[in-house]
Order: sequence, then C-alpha cells, then structure tokens
Amino acid sequence: MTQIVVLPHAELCPEGAVIEAEPGTSICDALLAHDIEIEHACEKSCACTTCHVVVREGFQSLEPAEELEEDMLDKAWGLEPLSRLSCQAVVGGTPLVVEIPRYTINMVSEGKR
Repeated sequence: MTQIVVLPHAELCPEGAVIEAEPGTSICDALLAHDIEIEHACEKSCACTTCHVVVREGFQSLEPAEELEEDMLDKAWGLEPLSRLSCQAVVGGTPLVVEIPRYTINMVSEGKR
C-alpha cells in the first residue's frame, strides 16, 4: 500500500488526511474510497477538470500525463506545473502529498456554450 497525504481542503477534507492506496489505483479512486468526495463530473473519463489535484510531493513518480489529460488540464482552474487530473494519475509505490484546489471548473456543464 502507498501512503497519500491529503492536505486540508475547507470543504472536502478540512483537517487533511493520511490514506493508503493500492498501487495501480487512480488518485481519484483512492480519495473516493476514503470518503474524500472529490468531484468527478465526467465519471473519470478525462472529459472535465473537476478532479484536478496538485501533487506536492511524489509527482515525478507518476507516469507522465497523456495528451488528452494535458489538453484538459489547460482548462483547469489554478493550473500549476504539478497539476494532474486525479482520475488519470495512477498511484505507484512512492508516497504522495496531494492538494485539492479550492475551486474547480466543471467542463461538462460550464464548458458547453
């Protein structure tokens, strides 16, 4: 099992959390399995940015983002060099420190105009 430290988020995880995830599990699935209700409006199909996270530690241990994820990340609120879509970032054997941004943009509903 791999440790994920979730930094405090005012609504989703006010006190932060330390969780364990099976390698091969997406960060999104790991958070949801531990009752951290991160948004995932596209049902984890890499079609929105609601599950955007910033991987503060352990980022280099993740497989590189594929082109579709990179394209979606360009639309994420608060994009940083360490940003990933948690539905696409798969946990390996290296511990991670993850921050859930304060805001999110729902590309599924807000992106259609």
